[in-house]
Amino acid sequence: MPLNADTTTLCPAVLISAPSSGSGKTSVTAAIARWHRRQGQRVRVFKTGPDYLDPMVLERASGHPVYQLDLFMGGLAHCRALLAQAATEADLILVEGVMGLFDGDPSSADLAAAFGLPVLAVIDASAMAQTFAALATGLQRYRSDITLCGVVANRVGSPGHGQMVAQGLPADLPLAAALLRKPELSLPERHLGLVQAMELPELDSQLDAWSDAWGEALRPEFEWPRVRFDLQEPLWPAKEVPPQALTGRRIAVAQDACFSFIYPANLDCLRALGAEVICFSPLQGQVLPDCDALWLPGGYPELHAPALAAHPSFFASLREHLAQAKPLLAECGGMLCLLDSLADAEGQVHPMAGLMPGQARMQKRLAALGLQALDWPEGPLRGHSFHHSTMETPLAPAAIASNPNAKTGSRAAEALYLQGSLRASYVHHYFASNPVAVARFFSAGACP
Repeated sequence: MPLNADTTTLCPAVLISAPSSGSGKTSVTAAIARWHRRQGQRVRVFKTGPDYLDPMVLERASGHPVYQLDLFMGGLAHCRALLAQAATEADLILVEGVMGLFDGDPSSADLAAAFGLPVLAVIDASAMAQTFAALATGLQRYRSDITLCGVVANRVGSPGHGQMVAQGLPADLPLAAALLRKPELSLPERHLGLVQAMELPELDSQLDAWSDAWGEALRPEFEWPRVRFDLQEPLWPAKEVPPQALTGRRIAVAQDACFSFIYPANLDCLRALGAEVICFSPLQGQVLPDCDALWLPGGYPELHAPALAAHPSFFASLREHLAQAKPLLAECGGMLCLLDSLADAEGQVHPMAGLMPGQARMQKRLAALGLQALDWPEGPLRGHSFHHSTMETPLAPAAIASNPNAKTGSRAAEALYLQGSLRASYVHHYFASNPVAVARFFSAGACP
């Protein structure tokens, strides 16, 4: 590279946040992404914090995988590198926040401050008038290290209502759009959040309707702020990652409506380590591919237990895989599939693979939620936990996770179970938090 060469790039980018959950961040983010995509622009969308369901919708809206930005799971340098990579490919970067702008530790505001991302605030204006401006300016002035570039008045009752809520906004806090309230555009939900995108046959037409609504509501004078990104931050620090440590290893990944909680960065990590990643669908009756290791991610086994039982060869192939002492990582729903039985929310008991002693039961209320730091034998990994099931097993935990939010009331601290070549936990691991440990586990049993 020539001396004095510029190692930065400029790209329009915002973090989309709100005063609280339920304000419409996901639908607004999806509407913006879809609208710009339909204009022929390249859009890259990120989600703040651990989440699988919102990103599925945002991926359909933008036409590109949605990555997580989480300072605890991925770390500052990794998140910077993800953003910088997107800036070289995109005409617009959107980062959807989590909860309210200042909620949590780290919060969406912390992320905006760390990366210099201007904030577009989405405020549910359905039950307010001039107070809208007071709330917006409060968000603007609460912290001096973040900048609000605009606000969206969501769910207004009429164009006149949209004009009313904009009264009193300061000149440096423009109204970007006032979106009319349309209940028919809301997405269905189940216990973990939104229903999966793959289960919504009308999703694309709904996203187009959101896009139309955004195009109609967008103020023509609103402009996306441009952010400078540093291109020198590597995604995988060379000194920490053994180059091509998984070269020649074939890693099978179950991926369908039952096994769907997969971070794109995890697949990238495996490929960056040299592995050949082979995805297959147990629900479609696809056989376990010839592989050296297997990953069963989380999902909804309680909804698909009859379909799994209709393909008994899947459970038999798992048994053979473990009999050959090949590594198997089972996370949350993937772990439940290995138990003796699983009772769904209606109390119906479904036989599972019987490869890990114990039984689990779904319940209506949330059983655990929180970030997790878990010590594998190969090294520490980070991730998160979010489930509505409880599990009983005679296996003794090999380790218990720590929770960085324990002081603020999150008590989830998940166990790690080891049984032969099986590694199982409720934790959804983020592989980029320790690629070395991931490589050591998935290469176990390889010939020297």
